[in-house]
Amino acid sequence: MMSAVFDGGSVATVQPQQLSSNSIGPQELAQEIKAFITGVDPLHGNKLTVKDHAKCAILLLRSVPACRGAVLEHLRSVFDEYVGGYVVELDCEQANGGGGGSIGIPALDDVIQEIHNVLSEFVRINPKAWAPLLSAWSIDLMGQLSSKYAGRHGVPHAASLNELLQLWMSCMATRTLMEIYIQCLSSMISTCPDACVDALLNTSVQHSPHFDWVVAHIGSSFPNTIISRVLSCGLKDFCAHGATPVDMLFPTAADKRIPKIASVVGILGHLASRHADSIKQELLKMFHESLGSSREPHQKATVPFLLQLAVMSPALLGTITVELIDSLKPPVLNQLQQLFSTMSREDLENMVSLIVHLICQTSVGAYRILQFLVNTAMPASVITTPGLSVHDSVREACDRIIQLLLLNLQKLVYNLGDPSPAVIPFLDELKGQVRELCMETLRLERKRYLWQHQLLGLLSVYSSPSCATDALCYMLTLAKSQEELSLAAQLHAVLSSSMTKLIPDTVKKCIAQIHAQSLSDQHLVQLLSNLAMLVQWDKQEQIKEDPASVSVQVSRVVSCHLHEFSPLLLYDNPLVSEAAASLLSVACLPKAICPAHLLNIIRAAVGHFFLSLHGKMKENDNLESSRSIRAIGYSITLLSRLSSMSSLTLKAVLQQLVEGALHRRNVEMFGGKDDNLTYGYGDETSLEDMKTSLLDINCTFGTAVNFSGSVWSVFHAGVIGRGLKPAQVSSNYEQSVVLYNINYFMNVVTQCCTGGKYASLEESQPSIVPINPEAAKMVAVVLVENVCPDMSNSELPWPPEEHTKTTVERDILIRKHFEDNPLLFQLLSLVATGRPALCYCSVVLRGLLATLLAHWESSRETLASSSPWQLQASCALIACMGEGQLLPPVLSNIHEIFHYLTPFEVHLLLLSVWEYMKDNSPLPQKFTFSAEKGLFYRDFSRDGDISKYLSVLYSILHRNIDRLGHLCGRFQL
Repeated sequence: MMSAVFDGGSVATVQPQQLSSNSIGPQELAQEIKAFITGVDPLHGNKLTVKDHAKCAILLLRSVPACRGAVLEHLRSVFDEYVGGYVVELDCEQANGGGGGSIGIPALDDVIQEIHNVLSEFVRINPKAWAPLLSAWSIDLMGQLSSKYAGRHGVPHAASLNELLQLWMSCMATRTLMEIYIQCLSSMISTCPDACVDALLNTSVQHSPHFDWVVAHIGSSFPNTIISRVLSCGLKDFCAHGATPVDMLFPTAADKRIPKIASVVGILGHLASRHADSIKQELLKMFHESLGSSREPHQKATVPFLLQLAVMSPALLGTITVELIDSLKPPVLNQLQQLFSTMSREDLENMVSLIVHLICQTSVGAYRILQFLVNTAMPASVITTPGLSVHDSVREACDRIIQLLLLNLQKLVYNLGDPSPAVIPFLDELKGQVRELCMETLRLERKRYLWQHQLLGLLSVYSSPSCATDALCYMLTLAKSQEELSLAAQLHAVLSSSMTKLIPDTVKKCIAQIHAQSLSDQHLVQLLSNLAMLVQWDKQEQIKEDPASVSVQVSRVVSCHLHEFSPLLLYDNPLVSEAAASLLSVACLPKAICPAHLLNIIRAAVGHFFLSLHGKMKENDNLESSRSIRAIGYSITLLSRLSSMSSLTLKAVLQQLVEGALHRRNVEMFGGKDDNLTYGYGDETSLEDMKTSLLDINCTFGTAVNFSGSVWSVFHAGVIGRGLKPAQVSSNYEQSVVLYNINYFMNVVTQCCTGGKYASLEESQPSIVPINPEAAKMVAVVLVENVCPDMSNSELPWPPEEHTKTTVERDILIRKHFEDNPLLFQLLSLVATGRPALCYCSVVLRGLLATLLAHWESSRETLASSSPWQLQASCALIACMGEGQLLPPVLSNIHEIFHYLTPFEVHLLLLSVWEYMKDNSPLPQKFTFSAEKGLFYRDFSRDGDISKYLSVLYSILHRNIDRLGHLCGRFQL
């Protein structure tokens, strides 16, 4: 019996008198030992109560510390008794609705307190001997109690860690055990706490998760110590059991071979929420110490050990990922290479597979990991600084890891043989880095762009459709060359089989970004240019169009959204408007489109044309000028294609062009004059601000004005209320620029009127421009509406010359329009080529001819050349009427001799023209269509003898035979 009580050993170095002054003699000690062993009172023969038996054990422990084993084993039952009663009362209290009093066993409180005092005194006096023993005893007892009473009704579930911790710390018995352990750990923390921590790990292995509340409390009390020692003990256990990389791939196998590894993960997992930084620092410290030259033998397994922890705990993996990647500088990588060089090929392959598995499960710092692998795997540069390069085997290893990573991701993404979708934390983290991935891909650096392009495809499939459309949208926005843009086409080819609406959704997202103004001007220009390039892709590559190709699909989708791209034609930045024009000029025009949208597109296209002309006039740099010429070319192509859609679009385009050219903001570009600008009558000037008196002006200039009484002598001195007209100012534009603008404008109008078949300015123009008569008629109608808005095109017959006395004001207005806008003669000439469209300009021709007649009649100059504008206008008018076959060939040539004649002679010839037009009204019915030539012509023989209209001509020729003799052949019938 006595041998069971006394176990000897060095622990019995504390004398009884050091612990208590209540020493007992040998006889009393023998009785206490007997009572402790038998559990019976030696004096009365009664069975000892729990309390008395416990006091006997305490007294024995005080007197004979060598019997610690038996006493501590007995004290387990005392604590169990107390906790059992505590849990029973807790159940009763919950059953009664929580209305009970204090919970506990008051009869044992003093015993528990006395046990605490005795054990604390032992630890205080001799911590080296007692701390390891009591820490293991107390922690193991807490584990047993936690597991034993875990299923009771009043005990919270193990997942409710805070509630569980509060419950057990409210119990005096478990709280006492916790205090004893903490005292033991505190006493050993500066010397060798491994024994205490090892006991914690062992108990955690046996009683987790019911024991987690103990770990949580102790870890919170000694975070740094617990973290470092738990890792140290875990590493030693890891080495002792000889774990291999194969075990790491299968955590369940690792748990069986390495019992403490799960506890290490669990303890660190509990501490991670509040002490993540400490865990991070300890893990990094372990990693770097394992690479040092002075490392201990067991530290060689640090890297596999850390990988094992990462496999079993994604939280720990996320804690250390970013800092670990940042610390992997070339010297560290070379040290790792030396460390792994001793491993077998099989172990290395398993290690690489484990790393790939961990990367796939990484949810923090995924992009940084990817960039590290890619940068390290890239071939070394010839300019790499010595000491900053990595070993070739390191590059090869990273290359191998990237390839295996892509292969593993492909298996997970496409989920072969598994009906349930896989969750891939690595790709989930990369969802927010799509733009950066696209930018890295477009760098086109050797292997880098191939890897990242493949990863983009996998990410797009995994996170479809949002990531797919984001990736394509970014690539369309960021690609700066055709080679870079081809990567977007390749990505579409990979994804198109599984995403049928990829291109429509991508274009919609691009348009949404445009509307949200989230793109810079530079990116907006790039996006529009790339879309235009994709639309023409098949044509540039000279391949047969495939309905599934990216070019055809982009062209089809863009055509459905032309009305959303068209506002960009009027964008403030000319580069953006040019890019928009290039896109719309090559995009397919839809067969069915909302009329309102179509009208908006036409207005924007016409507006862009005039803005391009303005931009060219302001530019001096050759590069900028070439850009404007390109923009003008895009506008001409777009307007030509729009006008060819239908007769309604043709009319709208021509009307917008003519009205735009005559608008006061644009007339100066074509050599015209703006009344508001030329004469100082701007809209911003109010009548109240005018200080000029009309009475003063009349008094000053009344005697100087010659009112001859003739109806042709009309003097326009000013505007009532605004005073006298200021002197005219010259145009701000050079004549060469004006001529270029007129040529551009006439080119676009002609393109529209010929259905886009008209030769461009750079090519030789045909002798007869095949103008569509209907298009020419539309130009004529718009021309009359703008020059003489109060007249209709129904007044085709010419009245007698005396009738002009009643239309003086209207005729002067018509002349003023032609005088201020040289472009009108160009339009009139264009209308003339589209026979018989000039007939619908009859009212304009009459008004212009009437004012010219009045001028030449009142002129007293020697030669007609003294009135240059009138001479030019007269020649242009007769030439247009001859081109439009309103005049017979002889009369249509009279303008060739005007500059040789006097004003009176010119007046007589124009009167002959008026008489002919009065007798032979310009009616469309007089024209006949020739199917052979595809033109309308007029048979003047049906109009009778025209010699009576030529008598004046012949008389003038005869009178000036010395100067006009060489031209007489032009006027033979």
